[in-house]
Amino acid sequence: MTEKEITPPHCEALVALLGTTRVFLPGSAGYNASVASYFSPQAASVRPACYVAPQTTPEVSAVVKSLTSSANGGPHEFAVRSGGHTWFADANSSPGGVTIDLRGLRAVVLSVDRSTVVAGGRVAGVGVGGLTLGGGISYFGPREGWTCNQAVAFEVVLADGSIVVASEDGENADLWWGLRGGSNNFGIVTRIDFRTFKQQSPLWYSMTFNPLSVVDEQIKIYADLMAPQNYDINASYLTGWAYAATHGLSVTLNQLVYTQPNGNATPDYFKPVLDLPAITTGISGTVVGNMSTLATKSATMQAPQAAQYMTATVTFEPTEAMIRETYAAFNASLPLVQNVTGISWALNLEPLPPQIYARSADTNALGLAGKDGRSLAVCLISPSWSDGAQNEQVYAAARALLDDVVARAKKLGVYDPYIYLDYAAPWQEVIPSYGAESVKRLQELRKRVDPNHVFTKKVPGGFKIPDDV
Repeated sequence: MTEKEITPPHCEALVALLGTTRVFLPGSAGYNASVASYFSPQAASVRPACYVAPQTTPEVSAVVKSLTSSANGGPHEFAVRSGGHTWFADANSSPGGVTIDLRGLRAVVLSVDRSTVVAGGRVAGVGVGGLTLGGGISYFGPREGWTCNQAVAFEVVLADGSIVVASEDGENADLWWGLRGGSNNFGIVTRIDFRTFKQQSPLWYSMTFNPLSVVDEQIKIYADLMAPQNYDINASYLTGWAYAATHGLSVTLNQLVYTQPNGNATPDYFKPVLDLPAITTGISGTVVGNMSTLATKSATMQAPQAAQYMTATVTFEPTEAMIRETYAAFNASLPLVQNVTGISWALNLEPLPPQIYARSADTNALGLAGKDGRSLAVCLISPSWSDGAQNEQVYAAARALLDDVVARAKKLGVYDPYIYLDYAAPWQEVIPSYGAESVKRLQELRKRVDPNHVFTKKVPGGFKIPDDV
């Protein structure tokens, strides 16, 4: 059977439209390179009928028009990938469909008055589009707010192929609001203009590990650091516990960043953590460097496709009692993964203080206004393991662990329903976690910009707006 006979007509139409330098069919070098570029093996396991790699917004528009045109038998199923960092299958690729690869749209332009620019997150390889549409936590979050809140304008290709600009003061102000946390439900974002801010010093970074013998002190320290009245807006960090099968060892872990350090000196805010007895490892240590140095360092901790990966998340108020319960849940989960080959089982807490979530909370779709200044924490399970045949076992263990954490949080009265999209697993109901008011506004927006629900029904991946709350 020839390639022409097995190539779907809508892929042939894209070849006719953009040529073989933009459209990659199975077996081609471009197709194989696209498959190899995904972060996780799970995402890389998906095989679309073709990849299309537009280099400009008009080319994205032409692709969408072709795929949604009834004259071409559309609408056809298509997926959209930015950095390809979301871990689960079908998150950013369409099995048997078309995957639109946006990596060619990566220009970075600083405005003449230096007030706007394109910006990213914390890990090299994470796409700016996906990060922003999910909210976006960065090292600068406590000082500047969500990544999505820095977006002053979006250029978007809608389901009919039209190109629009959404900004707070423009005619698409509702779309600007909805794209700040609303995932891929409205169109393909081809450009984001971000507000700039001054960062004149390098960043201070430290990764440390401690023996479990100090876990009681660790918990007390972090409960104090995460209290909203104590939070330092220049501090960004996560803490938690990890079990490594290769060493048969569990440890506490601390990843600390300070955005306004005094030279190479240890920030006073983190001294209680660094005073704990430490375990030296190949990845522990302190670095003072720029954002790209830290992003690259973070990326080396989880090399693309070096192992199976996943993430899932829940949210709660990080009281000392709840942090203790979270540690107890982590310990209780270890028997579930003892036989998983090469397992690294890590449960982390990442502070989400009001300095992040309450800042301009009414200008995004996340539904986090009105929390009365309580500090929150994102609880993240992020294991890696060697054998893809054990994927379902690990997913089930992660789900059981987070269910246990939620039950303990509810018992203590500190549970919060919010689910951070950029860490979420495919079984989690992210958009409903924003609350009924936010969901209703998102539904109304979808009705206006995508009345046929193309991006809900024909585009896999992302987290979809429900039809009913």
